[in-house]
Amino acid sequence: MKIWFDILTPKQLLFFEPMIIRLKKDHTVICTSRKYREVTHLAKIRRLKVIIAGRHGGAERYGKLNASISRMNKLSRVIKEKSPDVLISFCSPEAARIAFGFNIKHIAFQDSPHAEAVMRLTIPLIQKLLIPWIIPKKEFTKFGIDEKNVITYKAIDAAVIAKRKTGKSYPVLNRKKKTILIRVEEEQAAYSSKNSRIISIIKTISEEFKDSNIVVLGRYSSQIKLLKKQFRKRVTVLNKVVDGKKILKNCNVFVGSGGTMTAESALLGVPTISYNAVPNFIEKYLVLKKLVVRENSPKRIVLIIKKFLKNTDKETKLRAKKMLTQMEDPYQKLVKIINCL
Repeated sequence: MKIWFDILTPKQLLFFEPMIIRLKKDHTVICTSRKYREVTHLAKIRRLKVIIAGRHGGAERYGKLNASISRMNKLSRVIKEKSPDVLISFCSPEAARIAFGFNIKHIAFQDSPHAEAVMRLTIPLIQKLLIPWIIPKKEFTKFGIDEKNVITYKAIDAAVIAKRKTGKSYPVLNRKKKTILIRVEEEQAAYSSKNSRIISIIKTISEEFKDSNIVVLGRYSSQIKLLKKQFRKRVTVLNKVVDGKKILKNCNVFVGSGGTMTAESALLGVPTISYNAVPNFIEKYLVLKKLVVRENSPKRIVLIIKKFLKNTDKETKLRAKKMLTQMEDPYQKLVKIINCL
């Protein structure tokens, strides 16, 4: 069987990678993506061969629409030539439309029903949708898929990413110092908030923890350039795209926006703070389980970091490890669905 994966974000690449490796043993696997800084660089790091069709559309509506139209045109040519039997995506709008046009069965994963634009463009065209068990099925059926076609698995997607083998950890500046890693939020997604708190958070942390390594992980070149200009030598803004797990291994505290890396950090037992840029079911669940502390006040974030750096919470690390171990591998349900198509 020819199986096609369309990969649009770093999270999707890391989530699908173990599945792709296993499926390749018995099937022909085709991976497509788009020109997008973090994905293309991460694909090289992970040595995953992808066919680039189109580009990321940026933050504005016209740019997104134009890039999507152009990408569908390019992607349709690739898929016409490759002729896959099934598509697996994380609700890719362009791939969904191409699969519909070529009558290719579409299996999708999704954990972000708050991404309403994507849901409306893809859910009605999907044959089977796999979701984490903590998200109610109604969050997706309202977009046009029958409940019987929504399959749950007992895991959050970051668990798949956290369980991967990554080899050596990413080197930090000074191993004698504590390291605080800050992940800048998504600013170009249709669902993102334009009222970012991250600048004031970084500023306050850098002023308070001058004897620590303050490392900032941006998403876009423009974002990185702005952060470097604003903070100069006060913090280390990473130029390179890195595998999140490799750098998390050397972190004492992680401050994230509440997305996948926040969840990954929590499941790896790293003391984690979420400034909750985009409220979601996964972040809410981890806060409830006390693996993530939610806070968006820069001053209160500083107080929490001080507490984290002072006390090593072994109990939380053990709970994180236990939770990660108990998470189901969604690959098994994916294979069962593929075999039934």
